[in-house]
Amino acid sequence: MSINKITLVFLFVSTLINAQQVAIAGGGSVTDWANLKKYQKSNAELIKTPDPNRVVFMGNSITEGWVFFRPEFFENRDYINRGIGGQTTPQMLVRFRPDVIDLNPKVVVILAGTNDIAGNTGFTSLETIIGNIKSMSELANANGIEVIISSILPAIEYLWKPGLNPAPKIITINKALKAYAKQNNFIYLDYFSAMVDDEGGLKVPDYTAADDLVHPNKAGYLVMEKLAEKAINKALNRK
Repeated sequence: MSINKITLVFLFVSTLINAQQVAIAGGGSVTDWANLKKYQKSNAELIKTPDPNRVVFMGNSITEGWVFFRPEFFENRDYINRGIGGQTTPQMLVRFRPDVIDLNPKVVVILAGTNDIAGNTGFTSLETIIGNIKSMSELANANGIEVIISSILPAIEYLWKPGLNPAPKIITINKALKAYAKQNNFIYLDYFSAMVDDEGGLKVPDYTAADDLVHPNKAGYLVMEKLAEKAINKALNRK
């Protein structure tokens, strides 16, 4: 390749980067990998209005989608949704301070890990996924925030990345998270057991569509709400 061609390639790539046209899973860009800008303005407003019973939901598209399927769950409550579709645990860990800690909540509900298994931001070992969730939990705990660790929801297949066999990996992670929560006096929120089918997937058509298999439908969110409220009430009543 000639020097002129190399220069042109370099300039083209530089232009893409400077224009932030390189797509990153989770809605980020090469200059904002964790999509910190998504909630920046909203966070600034919330910081001005402290709430002693604030609950932040940290997660991916399952958390973000909750407010679309069931907006009434968040209305007139101290619940703040900080889900970003497609995100993995390292992205959530990067934004955990501005999107959770700086909001000074009483409780955080962490739901994460399925996109890591899908490899949305590259291969991640199960140990790393568990470690990132532990890190978020320990950051919250160190800042006086009650921790609720959610199980990963069942998934038999990722239709956008087929062939990964996520079901046994999800079971392994959930088992580790449950044990970790118990050891550290955190609350473990078990969505998995209430929503799983006989093959290790999310129940179809009860809680998800056959052309999805990962994201809950309205009925799925209703199941999650009952379990989440029980866990949140327990956390809020802790001294």
